[in-house]
Parts: sequence; C-alpha cells; structure tokens
Amino acid sequence: MKKIIYALFVLVLASACGSSDDNSGGGNTTDNFDRGAMLANWADNIIIPSYEAYQNTLTALEAATNTFTTTPDQTNLEALRTAWLAAYVSWQRVSMFEIGKADELALRNWTNIYRADVAEIDSKIASGTYNLELPSSNNEQGFPALDYLINGLGDTDAVILEKYTTDAVAANYKSYLSDVVTRMVSLTNQVVADWNGGYRDTFVSNIANTSAGSVNVMVNVYIEYFERYLREGKIAIPSGARTGTVLPQNVEAFYKEDVSKQLFNEALLASNSFFNGRHVTSTTTGESLASYLNYIHGIAGGDNIATAINNQFDAIEQKASQLNNNFVTQLTDDKTVLLQTFDELQKVVVLFKSDMVSALNINIIFQDNDGD
Repeated sequence: MKKIIYALFVLVLASACGSSDDNSGGGNTTDNFDRGAMLANWADNIIIPSYEAYQNTLTALEAATNTFTTTPDQTNLEALRTAWLAAYVSWQRVSMFEIGKADELALRNWTNIYRADVAEIDSKIASGTYNLELPSSNNEQGFPALDYLINGLGDTDAVILEKYTTDAVAANYKSYLSDVVTRMVSLTNQVVADWNGGYRDTFVSNIANTSAGSVNVMVNVYIEYFERYLREGKIAIPSGARTGTVLPQNVEAFYKEDVSKQLFNEALLASNSFFNGRHVTSTTTGESLASYLNYIHGIAGGDNIATAINNQFDAIEQKASQLNNNFVTQLTDDKTVLLQTFDELQKVVVLFKSDMVSALNINIIFQDNDGD
C-alpha cells in the first residue's frame, strides 16, 4: 500500500526532479545528483568484483568436482561440499544483478531454482540422456541439483559414495554432476566477459531517467530480487507466510539444511551493501541509492527515506539473528520467528516501492502481483 507523501515534499520534489512520463519510468531529471558516478560505483566496485569473485569460486568448484569424479572418496566428497558451499555463498552476492547478459541468459533460472526436481534428475541419470539447455530443466541443475547430488542421494556418506563407485550407473552420476558444474561455469563466464567487454561502459553511460535508463532498470531489478527471491523464496514460501501451508522441502539448500540461515544472511547483507554503495573489496562506500535519497532529502526535506530503510535493514538483521541455522528445524520447532522475519522484510519492500521510487521519480516496471 502506498504511503502518503507530504504535499510539501511532493511539490518541491516535482520542481527538482521533473514530472513522470506515463510509462517511461520518470521524466528527464533536473537534479544535479551524479547518476553516472553512482553507476560507475555499482559497476566497478560492486557488480563486476562480485561476479569475478563468484567466477573464482566456480573455478574452484569445477576443480573439486573433477577431483571427486576421478577419485570418489570421503575426503574428496567433503572437499567438494566445501567448494559447493563457498560458491553458493558467493552466488548470494550476485543473484540480484540480473541485468545485461545475466538477464539475456536468465542466469538465475539456471543457477538457483529450488526445490530441485529430484525425480527428473534420477530419471535422467538412469537413462544417461538429458539436455540441460531445455527451459524445462532449470530445476534439474544449478546449486539445488548439486545439493541433492552431494548431500541428498542417501542417508549416509557411504550410501552417497556408492552412487559414484559401485552403482550400476555410477558413470552417469559422475557425468551429470560434472555437466551441471560445467554449465554453471560456462554461463557465468559469459556474464563476466560481457561486463568486462563493452557492457560496463554502456551501463555507466546510460544515465537517462527513463524506463530504459540504467538507474531505473537496476532499481527495478534490485527491488524485484529483494521481493521475489529474498523475501518470498527464502522466507515466505517455505514458512507458508501467505498460504498458511509450511513447505520445508522448499527451504534453500534443503539437503544441507543447516546452511539456510547462512545463505539468507549473505543475501540480506549483499542487498544492504548495494543500497549503501559499499565496495566489495574494501570498507569504502561510493555513490548509491542511499546517497541519492539523502541528496533528494537535502533538496525537498520530508522524511529521510535512506535512514528509514537502513533502520529497517537493522530490524531485519535483529529479527533474523533469532533464527535457527537450520530453517527446516525452525519450521518444525517454531515458525513464528520466520513469519516475523517476513514481516520485517515486507516493511522494506513497502519503503522501496512507495517512498524510494517516488523520491527518485522511478516507475516500477516489473509485474507486481503480490498486493503491495
């Protein structure tokens, strides 16, 4: 539900930022905030370094996979799990950046659609025939599929290792595991190459305040990620916040369920850091949505929206600190804290989709069907 913005704030902001252009995502802005500097900070200090760090973890994951498929023993299984988790954590820092080549490739759909369709995975391993490029196979690959293949094939590690050693289709298990990782590496390499090619300059130079401008597109991508994949995917769906039906099987990393809080916290921290323009490789901050909102506040007065959003991020972190490391256990013991975490996340979504976009003269252009 939209908040009512003070009339004085609206009048002054209108003169500072111009009027909206129906579906254009805002009119031509007349404020003097350096949108180009913000875009450069996003690209050079947050997005590209995050993707490169993620790319490095996938390289390590690929090496660990090759070692394991060559010699599938307990030591190499544990090393593979460590590499998988490191890459999964790193993924949380780039998942929100579904823009440019990542959007073109639908990277998120191939990387982290959970829960995994284990029946289809089992069927394709048994037959040895599959095509991971088919759209219907997006929940048969990526991190959730790897979770199943290294954590969920049996109740004990001995049973899991049998799948890769003495099982009648052990070679198929190895091939499927390797092919999933290889595809993740290939897709990510394309995204990184694009950012380090011409796309970075295209992104930074597109300062127009229109629906196709980089700031407007990135704000929409960011809000959509926070709403649909962080709030809904990680918390609302498994906890039944909207339906009342608890779905523990929909917890992220279901087979290694004791890392679900870790993945959520990493995604939340990445979202907070992006909002505040924090560099990935240092403690420095640059131009950001927070500094843009502070700039507008200096012109127009009214509520300090950046402060309100950061206060709400703090409230989410405080509530999430009460969660069990294992969300499946949390759902079994007491789902109340998960529901309360959802409530705190929802408050940020409202601030994003009413106060922030109004102040920055940006329209929401992704399909909004959640009733906010």
